[in-house]
This record gives sequence, structure tokens and C-alpha cells, in this order.
Amino acid sequence: MKYNWSSLNVLVTGGASFIGSHLVDRLAKLGSNVVIADNFSSGKWENLQYEFIKKGKNEYTNKEENIKVLVGDLKDIRFTRKALKDIDVVFHLASVHGGRGYIATHPADCCTAMTIDQLVFEEANKLGVERICYASSACVYPVVLQEDPSKDYKLKEEDADPFVYGKANADLEYGWSKLMGEMALRAYHRQYGLKTSSARIFTAYGPRENETHSVIALIAKAFIKLDPYPIWGDGNQRRNYTYIDDIIDALILICEKIEDGTPINVGREDSISINELAELIFKITNWRPSKIFYDMSKPVGVKARSADLTRARKLLNWEPRIDYEEGVRRTVKWYFENKNPEEVKNKLEIILLERSS
Repeated sequence: MKYNWSSLNVLVTGGASFIGSHLVDRLAKLGSNVVIADNFSSGKWENLQYEFIKKGKNEYTNKEENIKVLVGDLKDIRFTRKALKDIDVVFHLASVHGGRGYIATHPADCCTAMTIDQLVFEEANKLGVERICYASSACVYPVVLQEDPSKDYKLKEEDADPFVYGKANADLEYGWSKLMGEMALRAYHRQYGLKTSSARIFTAYGPRENETHSVIALIAKAFIKLDPYPIWGDGNQRRNYTYIDDIIDALILICEKIEDGTPINVGREDSISINELAELIFKITNWRPSKIFYDMSKPVGVKARSADLTRARKLLNWEPRIDYEEGVRRTVKWYFENKNPEEVKNKLEIILLERSS
């Protein structure tokens, strides 16, 4: 039976972010009344494609009054309670994170996401929220399973089961914080019956993403025609970049169909190397550098990452529809139409190690 989103009150924490803003668009089209809670530390007003009117202190609404923005810090319990008032469904995307450069150099900051998670879950349960969908990450998976590109190993949800000895070994502090969030949600379901779900997102990309993540970073370098063209590491590391439209499809389905906290992979089974991605960008932009510089001093993360989609197919009837060429082409088009070369050139090096542009 199709879930009826019409007239539901839905909170999207981190709703001004890249993924969050696309989710807000989808929910609005489905007829939901959407509340966005964001402190705009990495989210952007420009990601929200609506005209807003100020309604009160740190509160805004669009003309149709079906989208409300609350500006504040979810580590403040008073703000969290305000955001959750009269909410039916929560998509919890708010976190402290960035691309590989950020999570490798800001470990303590990434850990503060656990405080946000606990406050949101606890207050949602107290206030009678019907269900919570949590944006987890592929970083929950053991690094040791992602070190050999030649094996083409597909990460299975049970590979990160924290209740099986030897399984949990997440990727940096950010990965551990996401795994703890998943565990907490399962606990709330077991103890209180709260309907919960976790989407393990694998490297989303697309319009509105910023240069802290590799697809946009590589596009930005082509946009300003960096030559030599820098690539972090040797370029052989592989990722299963997943286009934003496919991510949003999965988030909606997971929230509708999963109620017991079961985590679901949201990614691709086929991977692409950084070198192959760069070549695809050169082809689409009709430009290539005379030389590529491999910067071995920069953090590169795991060597190979791709998702097993058995559970997603079985429980959601979902798998990605947008292939690499189409997704990168759409993203290049958006970037070239919306960015200024001089601005990008002046701040790209700083952006790569921070949370946003």
C-alpha cells in the first residue's frame, strides 16, 4: 500500500543541506507540510528554491506556508523541542561532517553529531513522533573490507553489525558516530516501539553539492582549468557515487517501508575510480589538462567502496537509475551555470578541507 505523505507534518533536520534540500523539494511535491531545522553552518539558503518571509525570531515560511524554516542549534534542547512540536515524521540528516578532507582533520567536531542524534531521538519519542528515518553513512563499514580494489567486494549491511563480535570497525570518528546513531534508533524501536529506519548513504553527488566532496571538487578543478590538474592520492581509489535523485527515492521508500531500525544500503554496486571519473569530466567539459599531479599528501580514505543491494531490492524494490555519465553530465551543467570562476579559484584550496563553500 502506498504511503500517504499528503498533509503530514514532516521535519527535515539539516534541510538546507545538499541532500536535505532535495528531500524538502520531494516532500513538498508529495503534499507534506515541511519543517526545516538547520543552523546553516554548512546548509545554504540558496539550496532552498523558495521565497521565504520572516515570521518571527529565527523563523521563516514560504508564501504557500507549507514549508517552514527554523534557524537554530539542535544541540539546544529548547530548539529541538520546538522543531519537533506536532511532527509526524522526522528525516534526521543534521550532522557535523564534510568530505574526506574534513572528516580526516576534524575528528572531535564529527563526534558532536552523537549529541544531536540523541537529543532528536529522545525528544521525538517523548513528543509522539510516528517514525524517524536516519541518514547514516557507508563510513560505518570496516576499513579492512575496503582495501583491495581487485576483489570488488560489495559491502553487506551485516558487515557492520555492532552486535556481532569483530564486525564493527567503522571508518574514522565520523563512521563510529553514524554507527552509534543506528544503534540508538534500534534501541528506541525495541524499548518504545518507535518506528525507525537507517539509510546507509554511499557518496551522494549532484546539483547543490559543494566542493568538499570529490565529484564536485574534480568538476571545480576542470571549471577553473587547473593545470597541472591535482588528484588526491594515486587516483586508483574506487567509489560508487550515487546521484541525488536516486538517493531521495531511496530515503522516501526506506521511511515508508522500514520500521524496526534495519539499515539499508543506498548506493551503487558498480564503482568508478577517481582517474576514470576525472576522464569522464574531461570528456563532458571538452577540456583536459596537459598534466595531472597526484598529491600523495592528501587524505584519500578507503581504496574501494561499493554496496551490496540485495536488501534494498528485496525490501524496497529499489536500485539506482541514473548512471555515471548521465549523473556527472547533469552535475557539470549545474556547476558551470551557477559558479563564478574567479570565486572558485580564490577559495577552492580552503573549501576542500572544510564543510562547505
